[in-house]
Formats: sequence, C-alpha cells, structure tokens
Amino acid sequence: MENKKTKIIVRIAVIAAMYAALTYAQNFIAPGTTSAAIQFRVSEVLNVLALFMPEAIPGLTLGCILSNLYNIGSGLPLDMIFGSIATLGATLCMYLLRNIKLAKYPLLSMLMPAIWNGIIVGWEIETFFIDGAFHFGSFVIQAGYVALGELGVMLVLGTALYFAIVKRGLDSKLK
Repeated sequence: MENKKTKIIVRIAVIAAMYAALTYAQNFIAPGTTSAAIQFRVSEVLNVLALFMPEAIPGLTLGCILSNLYNIGSGLPLDMIFGSIATLGATLCMYLLRNIKLAKYPLLSMLMPAIWNGIIVGWEIETFFIDGAFHFGSFVIQAGYVALGELGVMLVLGTALYFAIVKRGLDSKLK
C-alpha cells in the first residue's frame, strides 16, 4: 500500500516537473510563446497523460502553477490562479471522457484543453488585461485565440503522443 502511494506521489512530481521544465525551456528559446493570447505552449501536450492516469490531473495542475511563476511579474498571480483552474478542469474532463472515442480516437477529450483554457483564460485576458469595460465580442475573440493555440498543440502534438503511447502498448503500463 505504501509503495503505491509513493508511486503516485512520484508520478505527480515528475509530471509537474516535466510540464514546468518544458514551459521554462520554451520561454527561454522563444520568449512570449507560452504566455501570449495566441500561444503554443508545447508543455500542454502532456495533457494527454490525463487519458491514461489520474495522477496526471494534479501533476499537470501543479506544473501549470509552477510554470506560471515565470510570468508572475506581468500578470501578478492571475494566470497562476486562472490558468491552473483551466488545467484542472480540462484534465479532469479528459480523464472522465477518455473512453468516449471516435474511430479509436478520444476527440472529445482532446478538445477539453481548448474549451477550458479558451473560456477561462479568454475571460481572464478580457477582464484583467484589456482596458475598459468587459465586452462579450472581445471576450469571444480572446477565447478564440487561446483555444486556437490549445487546439494546435492537442490536435497535432497531442494526437501524435496519444497514438505513440497506444501503439507501443504504454497505455497499459501507465495505469
């Protein structure tokens, strides 16, 4: 029993560290690409792990919190809070919907990061970073930008990672 708890804690920590390290590395190589309205945060590909193990949910959420420490100067703690809530919601939904597939592909699950981040981070941008009163039309644009970046990561890189895990039989080892 204790060995299983240790394994879970280690998985959570490793996933959080991988997410944060990938985000920091990308920010170092291409500044701004992980925090702009239209972002292509490569570390988001790790959301795919939520399809295979529940430990990915707290691991990715913690990784998001840690990686957003980098941007705390420009957004205060806002992205740590709202971005992490979006990651928590997206990965939880991915895990819950993992068995709903379209031709052996969990499309609905793969869309969750775009939906959750689009709505929550789009609202965050419109509410806290755009001068003036909240405008629904502008919110839709901000949400669309965020969702577009998430879709790019999940439907391109995420799909490749998903099928690599399944094809190699790693899905049964991750459980």
